[in-house]
Amino acid sequence: MSPSGLLRAELWLSRAMSRRVLEPGWPTKRWLVAGLGNPGLPGTRHSVGMAVLGQLARRLGVADSWTRDRRCVADLALAPLGDDAQLVLLRPRRLMNANGRSVAQAAKLFGLTAEEVYLVHDELDKPLGKLALKLGGSARGHNGVRSCISCLNSSAMPRLRVGIGRPTHQSAVQDHVLGCFSPDEQELLPPLLDRATDLLLEHIRARSQGPSSGP
Repeated sequence: MSPSGLLRAELWLSRAMSRRVLEPGWPTKRWLVAGLGNPGLPGTRHSVGMAVLGQLARRLGVADSWTRDRRCVADLALAPLGDDAQLVLLRPRRLMNANGRSVAQAAKLFGLTAEEVYLVHDELDKPLGKLALKLGGSARGHNGVRSCISCLNSSAMPRLRVGIGRPTHQSAVQDHVLGCFSPDEQELLPPLLDRATDLLLEHIRARSQGPSSGP
């Protein structure tokens, strides 16, 4: 397909996605799940949130449905969850410290509040293999989360924190987070991604079945 044809196809998909948001009969509950990270560096510890999102897309059968959305500067995929709920999966195409712009634009596009936006990101203060689902709070020094708080003007977003461990020396933190997982660490990743996906889906399903969309 020529570049102009590809652009027309992307615009058509983007407009079609917008129409689907507004059509009657579509899910009454919708959740945005954003995997924070750096585009072009999918195998690094800092982008483990994107790895979780990839596993979530595979679990939901939409791994081949990613669409680049120029309005959000992100890759989007829509996935049904039960009979009346839907997940909007988002992978920002901006650098980590600007991820919040993509997340906020997608939340606006789909008419979602901060409480309906899940952030999945790396956590230095937890060892690799440990997970924690946190409801709101401060950024705790994470630039991607800080960007989301600033752009959404809220700190209410639920966050799945994926442990990557902290190096012994503070001076090594940047190299650690931007580095790839070691061969030994890579062996731990598949079960970690599965457990992270389980935890996300369990929490979102429980909220979808509840009387309100609050955490």
